[in-house]
Amino acid sequence: MGSLQVNSVRKAFGNHEVLKGIDLDVKDGEFVIFVGPSGCGKSTLLRVIAGLEDATAGSIRIDGQEVGAVPPAKRGIAMVFQSYALYPHLTVKDNMGLGLKQAGTPKVEIEKRVARASAMLSLEPYLARRPAELSGGQRQRVAIGRAIVREPKLFLFDEPLSNLDAALRVQTRLEIARLHRELKATMIYVTHDQVEAMTLADKIVVLSAGAVEQVGSPMELYNRPANLFVAGFIGSPAMNLIDAERLGEAGAKTIGIRPEHVSLSRESGEWQGKVVHVEHLGADTIVYLESEKAGLLTVRLFGEHRYAPDDIVYASPDSASIHRFDANGKAIR
Repeated sequence: MGSLQVNSVRKAFGNHEVLKGIDLDVKDGEFVIFVGPSGCGKSTLLRVIAGLEDATAGSIRIDGQEVGAVPPAKRGIAMVFQSYALYPHLTVKDNMGLGLKQAGTPKVEIEKRVARASAMLSLEPYLARRPAELSGGQRQRVAIGRAIVREPKLFLFDEPLSNLDAALRVQTRLEIARLHRELKATMIYVTHDQVEAMTLADKIVVLSAGAVEQVGSPMELYNRPANLFVAGFIGSPAMNLIDAERLGEAGAKTIGIRPEHVSLSRESGEWQGKVVHVEHLGADTIVYLESEKAGLLTVRLFGEHRYAPDDIVYASPDSASIHRFDANGKAIR
């Protein structure tokens, strides 16, 4: 389908530099997700790739072709936005085929592509309906179908699930994952939701303040974060980050331990603490405790556990799962 190379891309709005020299290599057929907090530059980077924004410096190549001077319609991309951007007076079928019709594609070919996409997305019963007659999830599937029929080199998704409720987000996420497997297409996806990133991506690009913090597979980022930012951003509940000096640990500035790598006991352990809050989630129990030695700790226990506020407990980290960071926030390997 399509490969993508981003080399030293910068983007400034006046004196404000939003992208600060981005380098990225996306292989043919990869599902790559840009993730990071609001304002980190992930949507701007996607728009620069699409040609909706001009890069201030650097180059972008799609399938080896430099596209800096190529208009969006000629780049071989299809974009799915947060807003569905459907024409309310057109049917689902006509919305999906409109771009092809405007490009002069023969009617028989349009019918063929729309039929294929609607079958993939289970939209056949709704082809004669208009957007107002559809649910939010169905409208987003129409928007995805409109992208599929174009048979692009790159699919670009800009927070496509953020307008859906929780159940629909899960359902549509599964549909996008299935589509990627079926189409074997190259997909670039922007989200602030790390769950989407962890469950969909072949490769995650973590962005902060216009710079790439780390690139890797979901489990690489989870198990081997390159720095404090990635360690604190990836994972829910977030990693516990403790001043190493409080623990008497030499050679590190900060100690990190994931909540599921801390055990609790009522009898003994390394860090005594008092429970301040408990979240009973059924499959998990999340315990927050205040420890004089380690500070505020989050502990994730699998299954149901009967802890309550003001209980005195002892927390013990799994020594093999401890992360260490230097004074600059970089991981110590």
